[in-house]
Amino acid sequence: MAGNKPTFLSPGQKVPKSGLYGIIGPRGGVIGEERTGVRGKTLPPTLKPGQKYVLVDPTKT
Repeated sequence: MAGNKPTFLSPGQKVPKSGLYGIIGPRGGVIGEERTGVRGKTLPPTLKPGQKYVLVDPTKT
């Protein structure tokens, strides 16, 4: 789909869809760390201030 931008989530926000969430730096670079997010739970703190999460791999089931 054209124009489909990723949704960035902050630490402490509720997870909209279960899957692996990658950590993105304050300037948009990939950190290389991933965390598992479970729908309805909150995202854990990031390694440094200003970092965000983005869904990398949604669960299949």
